[in-house]
Formats: sequence, C-alpha cells, structure tokens
Amino acid sequence: MAPRPITLTVNGKRRTLSVEPRTTLVEALRDKLGLTGTKIGCNQGQCGACTVLLDGVRMNSCLSLAVTADGAEVVTVEGLADPGADLHPMQAAFAENDAFQCGYCTPGQILSAIGCIEEGHAGDAAEIREYMSGNLCRCGAYPNIVAAIEQVRDGREG
Repeated sequence: MAPRPITLTVNGKRRTLSVEPRTTLVEALRDKLGLTGTKIGCNQGQCGACTVLLDGVRMNSCLSLAVTADGAEVVTVEGLADPGADLHPMQAAFAENDAFQCGYCTPGQILSAIGCIEEGHAGDAAEIREYMSGNLCRCGAYPNIVAAIEQVRDGREG
C-alpha cells in the first residue's frame, strides 16, 4: 500500500509524516518520530503500555491507525515536561509514591492517570482502580499508583 502523508501535533509540535495505511499510531510515534517513551506491550489493547492522549482523551495507540489520527493532537510521556524542567505533577507523584516499579508500564500509566483525573473519574480509590483497569502493571504497584493519582487529584505535594 502506498504511504500517505498525515499531520499530527505531537507534544505541541506540528509534524508531517508519511505512513502506510496499516501503520498503528504507536508505530508512527516510535518508528517515524523517535518517541520511544510510548511502549508496545501486548499490542492488543489489553495492557495500556501504549496509552497516549489523543485530542485529550486516553487512547491505546496500538489499536489506532495513524491515518485515523490525521490532524489530531497527541501527547506522549515525552510531552509532559521539558528536558531540564520540573516533572509534570503526575510524574513527580509517581516518583514520590514509588509507583513505577520496573517502569515499563509507567508512561502509559501516567498518561492514563492524567486522563482519569481530567475525565473526572478519580473520586475515590475504587473509582480510580475502575478507570485505571485498562492499564496493567505486572509488578503490582497498584496501591502506589492510586496514591500518586490521589496526590495529584488533591493537589498535594509529596
């Protein structure tokens, strides 16, 4: 299939790239733009390691074709804080609460956690667990992830 040009605004920068119609969004981010913070986990939309914010909404980028994101705004973990600047509050809360364990799932967890709060689904620990259930952590950091989300939701510093 012939590559097709698409334009994305990724982490605030407009980017034009050429992708085959079968290219997933995570492949475009990692392979075409070199943004390797977004991980490919199960590649079936079950683990959430590939979570990005697409037009402000959580999205499993392994299930989304890049061509369908043409014109969209994408935020990856690389876009949360400028190099040398303070971490995004959710990144800082994950560090303060030891919520990253091995770290493989962490980028997707952090973006999903931001989406969880922005969507208004962080009312209590049970709701946070429910709305974070699409993101798997094989290390079992769930209590620390919930604590990090509650910290940011409440505007507390660690």
